[in-house]
Formats: sequence, structure tokens, C-alpha cells
Amino acid sequence: MAEKDWLLGETPNPLGERVDEIRAKLREQDPEKLAARTGALFTPKGSSGGEFRLAYWSREVILSFPEFTGTYAESGEALSTFDLTMLAYYFEVCDGTRMSNEWIAFNQIPGGLFYAQAFQGYSGDELAKVFGNDAEAFMNANEQLGGRREFFGNVSYSYQVLPRVPIMVVCWLGDEEFPSSYRMLFDSNAHRHLVTDAYAILGSHLVRRLIKAKN
Repeated sequence: MAEKDWLLGETPNPLGERVDEIRAKLREQDPEKLAARTGALFTPKGSSGGEFRLAYWSREVILSFPEFTGTYAESGEALSTFDLTMLAYYFEVCDGTRMSNEWIAFNQIPGGLFYAQAFQGYSGDELAKVFGNDAEAFMNANEQLGGRREFFGNVSYSYQVLPRVPIMVVCWLGDEEFPSSYRMLFDSNAHRHLVTDAYAILGSHLVRRLIKAKN
């Protein structure tokens, strides 16, 4: 599991050590089957290549095959090394299982129990420090990021990070006895689409974006 400073973004590519290995394995696979598993669209180009198109944080990206380099479709901007790492792990792990639409906490993802307290510390607890009982500020920050309003807790928003990878952030407002609390939730089939470390990193990434949106 990545250390806390990695998850807070001080190291830009904490899962990057295996990316070249993953890419080498993906080059040997049938791109049509990869597309079917991941929910991407594959378009053949030339005799042995092509490109995948899929949504990543609600923006369309293009991944070349077999190189697995990528750009944002609308701007042509190159994907960061971090983003390419997340996509590589997604293409490696995702087995095509549909989302269950049932939400679970980080400690319910296989392998997440041991790190659940640390994850809550730099995700939900950080949001509680910044937003507290200010539901309006929390709503505004999520609206800026394009979150989808959900009916869970007092205020909640979901994000479709990848075609089969949603994340929901939930606020339970406090009262005179209990402070407000925040938590990240994941689809119950999360383990079929990404490694647990990746969910920790994506959750931390969303927290940073929400705090930045508020500020």
C-alpha cells in the first residue's frame, strides 16, 4: 500500500513502477476484448494498431494501441503520467463485471481493511476539517467539479471516474452532540476493476480537488 505522502500527491506516480510491465502485457491482448471488458470503444487503425476512447473523470480520452499513450479528445492535451498509470491498471484489472450500484466503504474492498483508518484520515477527515457543517460550500465545490447529486446521507455526489469505476463522497451533517462526518464510498464490485491502492489514490485526488474548489 502506498504511504500517506504518496496518496497526498507529494510523489506524483506512486503506482508507476509496474506501468511498463503492464503495458507489455496489454500489447499482447486482443484490443476488442480489452474494450469490451473496460467499457471503451476501440477503432482499428492500420494493420495492427488502433485507439481506445473512453471517459475518464467525465472527459473523453484517447489511448493508442499498442503504445498505450494518451490524450484528451477535445484538446489534444497529453495525459499525465499519473493518469496513464491509473488507466493502465484499469485495463489490466477490469474484468468486465458490471457495476452493482451498491455502495461500500473502503474497508470493505478486499485488502482495504488494514488501511481503512489511514484512508479515512486523509479523505473524509480532511473534508470534515475544511467543510464542517457548511453544506452549501460542499455542494458548490462538487457542482464545480461536475459531481452528480445523489440521495445518500445529508449531501452526496458521485463521480464516474472510469466506465466501471464510480466514487461517491458523502456528508452527514453534525448537530450539538456530534460533528459532521464525511466518507468516500465505492461500488461493491470495485475490486474487479482496480487495485485497492488505486482507489485510495483516486479518493485522495478527489479530496484535493474538492478542497481546491472551495478555496
